[in-house]
Amino acid sequence: MPIEPQKSFLTAAEYLEIERKAEYKSEYFNGEMFAMAGASRPHNRIATTISRVLDTQLLERDCNVYGSDMRVKIKKINKYTYPDVVITCGKELFEDDKVDILLNPIVIVEILSDSTEAYDRGRKFQHYQFIESLAEYILIAQDAVRLEQYVRQNDRTWLYSEYQNLSDIVKLESVGCELALREVYAKMPNIEPQPGIQSQS
Repeated sequence: MPIEPQKSFLTAAEYLEIERKAEYKSEYFNGEMFAMAGASRPHNRIATTISRVLDTQLLERDCNVYGSDMRVKIKKINKYTYPDVVITCGKELFEDDKVDILLNPIVIVEILSDSTEAYDRGRKFQHYQFIESLAEYILIAQDAVRLEQYVRQNDRTWLYSEYQNLSDIVKLESVGCELALREVYAKMPNIEPQPGIQSQS
């Protein structure tokens, strides 16, 4: 999530010139650059697992899975951001010939933390909805078994589903994939399902 603005105002071109040479990642919005916080071990573990599982399922299809180094631009509001995991299918659109700014993701996955949860649920999701290609938005907790799925409907509303059991399997209909929560949370023995809560969809 953004930590603090680095300069009062930058053009998008100035941001990209700095960002492409930087050792760390920053988002850009409304003329400001925001340094991104580092990720925890559970965050990295979940992101790696999700990328591997989905990439394996999509290996024989015209789809790609990208990790958090792939920059995404929300054209309508001129915002640049770094989702934790992104899926594309079909022709990919990029801002320029450097092929490092994706314009048309189909699925975006964000892994929640105490510092990012409010942002990922709120303003960031509001901004992602401006991406016309986006069909599904996935939020994953890193401190408990919990996956939340938002699926765009034809009337531009979003259908919400919640999963909190290791036995749950989440279908990503837009890309024809499945995420088994037992796999998502593999090698993370300290994370347990929340007692007494059933999955809802």
